[in-house]
Formats: sequence, C-alpha cells, structure tokens
Amino acid sequence: MKRLINLFRNKYFLITIAFLVWMIFFDKNDLFSQYQYHQQVSKLKQERDFYQKETAKVSNDLDELTSNPQKLEKFAREKYLMKKDNEDVFVIVQEKKEE
Repeated sequence: MKRLINLFRNKYFLITIAFLVWMIFFDKNDLFSQYQYHQQVSKLKQERDFYQKETAKVSNDLDELTSNPQKLEKFAREKYLMKKDNEDVFVIVQEKKEE
C-alpha cells in the first residue's frame, strides 16, 4: 500500500499519467479521431478500387468500340436506338411484377 502511495506522489509518474490521459482523450488526434480517420481511409480505398475497375471497364469498351465496327453498330443500336433507313425498331419493355 505504501508503494502505491509513493507511486502517486512521484511527479514523473503523475506527469506521465496526465500526458497519457491528454493524448488519449483531449488531443486533436485522440483515439476516437484516429478510429474515424481509419474508417474514412477504408471507405476511400473501397471507392478508389471501385472507380479503378469502372475506369478499366470503360477503357476496354472504348477500345472495342473504336477497333471493331460491329461492336460500334451493336452499341449504337442498343444504347441510342439507332437504325438504318429501311429498318423498324421495336423496344420491348418488361413489366415489373407487383407484390
């Protein structure tokens, strides 16, 4: 018991405890802020990976469209409903099932 009392009377121990409490709870980079920063970094990494995949996919599509005339024609017909002069276009819309 006397060692514990002497430990709390030691100014170096008290300063160390005060410093740790300050750094853990009151500093601008406290534990809660660090946790939030870590969550934000994880979310941004996921978004980065998603956009990198999308960019690669769009680049691949662009390469196919610029190098293959059949792909370009198919893309124009499907996305923009383009047609030749002697053709008719029929758009089939599927009804949504009501629950």
